Amino acid sequence: MTDQQAHRFERGTDGPKVVLVGLDGSDTSLRAVAYAAGLARRQHALLAIVYVQPLLAAGAALGVPVAGTTEEIADHLVAEIREAAEQVKGIFEVRWEFHTFRGDPYNGLVAAAEQLKADAVVVGASQQAGHRIVGSVALRLVKAGRWPVTVVP
Repeated sequence: MTDQQAHRFERGTDGPKVVLVGLDGSDTSLRAVAYAAGLARRQHALLAIVYVQPLLAAGAALGVPVAGTTEEIADHLVAEIREAAEQVKGIFEVRWEFHTFRGDPYNGLVAAAEQLKADAVVVGASQQAGHRIVGSVALRLVKAGRWPVTVVP
C-alpha cells in the first residue's frame, strides 16, 4: 500500500458522525435512545434525538389544540432526556441534541436524517399490530436504503 492510499478518506469507514434516533415516548423508542446513546458515545458521534410531531387533521377539525398538545409531549420528552443525561453525567458522556419535526413518523425521520446529515438511524420496533401487515416505519426506512438502520426491540 502506498503512502497516498493509506491517507485516503472514504465515507462510512471512519464510523458515524451523526447518529439519529426517533423518539415517541414508547418503550421501544426509549430503548432505541439508550442503544443509540451508547453507539454515539463509542463512536464519539453526535446523538440527534428526533421527535416527529404528528399532524392530526381530525383532531384539529374537532377543535382540539393539537399543536399545543404535541409541543407539551416534546417538552416532556426533553425533560426526561435531560434528567437521564444528568444521572449519568461524569460516567457516560455523549453530545446530544433534541429536534422536533412535523408530519408522519416516516417522512419526519427522513427529513430529519437528510437535514441533519445522519450517518445512521436507530428506531424502536413498532408495537402496533397493523404494522405487521402494512409495514412499520422501521421497515420503510430500511427499504429506503439511504442509511444504515438499526431496529431496537
